[in-house]
Amino acid sequence: MEAYPEHPNLAAMMFACARTWPDRTAFRAFRDGAWQATDWAEFARAAASLARGLAARGLRPGDRVVVVAENRPEVSIAETALMAIRAVPVPAYVTNTVEDHAHLLHDSGARAAIVSTPLLAARLREAGARARGLDLLVAMDAPRPGEVAYAALASDPAPPDDVAAMAAGISPETLACLIYTSGTGGAPRGVALPHRSLLANCRGSFALLRPLLRPGREVYLSFLPMSHAYEHLVGLFFLPSLGTEIVCARGVEHLAADMMAVRPTIMTVVPRVLEVIRARTLSQIARQPAWRRTLFEKALAVGLRRVEGRPGIADRLAGPLLDRLVAAEVRARFGGRFRAAMCGGARLEPEVGQFFRALGMHVMQGYGQSEAGPVISANPPGATRIETVGRPLAGVDLRIAEDGEILVRGDLVMDGYWRDPAATAAVLRDGWLHTGDIGALDADGYLSITDRKRDIIVLSGGENVSPARVEGMLMAEPEIAQAVVSGEGSSGLTALVVPAEGADEVAVAVAVTRANKRLAIAERVRRHRIVAPFTQENGLLTATQKIRRRLVLEREAAG
Repeated sequence: MEAYPEHPNLAAMMFACARTWPDRTAFRAFRDGAWQATDWAEFARAAASLARGLAARGLRPGDRVVVVAENRPEVSIAETALMAIRAVPVPAYVTNTVEDHAHLLHDSGARAAIVSTPLLAARLREAGARARGLDLLVAMDAPRPGEVAYAALASDPAPPDDVAAMAAGISPETLACLIYTSGTGGAPRGVALPHRSLLANCRGSFALLRPLLRPGREVYLSFLPMSHAYEHLVGLFFLPSLGTEIVCARGVEHLAADMMAVRPTIMTVVPRVLEVIRARTLSQIARQPAWRRTLFEKALAVGLRRVEGRPGIADRLAGPLLDRLVAAEVRARFGGRFRAAMCGGARLEPEVGQFFRALGMHVMQGYGQSEAGPVISANPPGATRIETVGRPLAGVDLRIAEDGEILVRGDLVMDGYWRDPAATAAVLRDGWLHTGDIGALDADGYLSITDRKRDIIVLSGGENVSPARVEGMLMAEPEIAQAVVSGEGSSGLTALVVPAEGADEVAVAVAVTRANKRLAIAERVRRHRIVAPFTQENGLLTATQKIRRRLVLEREAAG
């Protein structure tokens, strides 16, 4: 594929893929004890059938429809169907509580929902009763009385031509979806993204990744929630548009087994996944005989010099052997043919990224926001600077304001927050999206993120400290699973620390000391306290594994 194809909207794009590759596998998912494929012809037929069925049930252009399901092909089929009839998907996390769903239903004004399991259907029914009610509830699995069976709506055997032709006339400026923010800084807001926003991300991502991707030959393991803005773009639309096979993981708890079974070539990850794999690898190496530890350390050192562009003659001679003996063993944890991971969602410590790059894997950090489609910048595969979040995508204007805030302009930027003009006006000014993030551009245009504007800690001595940097340094230590630092107005920082599995208080203290040696004096942790894990169940972790640091600090302050 020499250039990214032009499409007027996402639904038209998906139907075009089906015409191009009718027999190619679009999605795979684990069902009835085996990985089962959905080819593009079946995808288009089911999407068109569902579109007709939903329209017959009363859905009209502009109607919002909440979509709640674990990662499965039906999510993309449902969203394509909704977009084809100009309805608006509102993706929601399967981990949402009844109260969370009630907020989405009330805020978006949605009176219809498509869900997967009976448990999720029950939550939506209760949420609907607390909001404005649900006129239509479509259930994928075991529909109950009063619910409409997804299978029945998607069973029309007619070809998709009529629905595809209808979708082709939809303007790029039409609202494509409402993506709700994760709520780390308050109540989730609905980000109104038109088709042009996501298509701009597709074009920019293709231009960036073109040297790496092999259209039609990649296998992508989708495990981040498809309701998350990044996975929603990449797993549902961008990579499928290149002919990539999307394999829907069974969940984070099965991730290791799924990687071995699926043997993906590319993935999207959050830093925590890489941190955990690295920590487990180092822990296992530490228990090996001395000669094995020495071999691993040698392989890592040779690999680091290679990725830093300074290999010696001895490295070139020993590198291939060390790769087979050591690095290939680590890559085997990803299935054995893993090539690249795009990492985002939180700060990736450079040493974590370099660890995997030294062992022969592309790890490219990127940056984005739901409000920007969501990808703003990313590292190019052939010129990665792991300490940065890369260069802005093609078509993205980016500048740094006088106070250090990152400002973004271009087709990728949202229309605004759903029915919230005041919040929209606060972040969209003179055509620029004010991201709320603090950053800097180097001479080559690479962007570095230093912190959230509102999260900067000012110590009593006047020093400005980035909590994200300190927390990242702490969590890069194998003995520390999670960390949140505070210290506004104090003489030094205090850290709330969650130990990694098997780490005791002494090990945590040693880890904090190691991290402090790599930090500036003002950034060093003066005191630390071990606390219980931050989880989705206790409300301190988002569905995409982001720590709700403000809520953590509020709860600690309350006692």
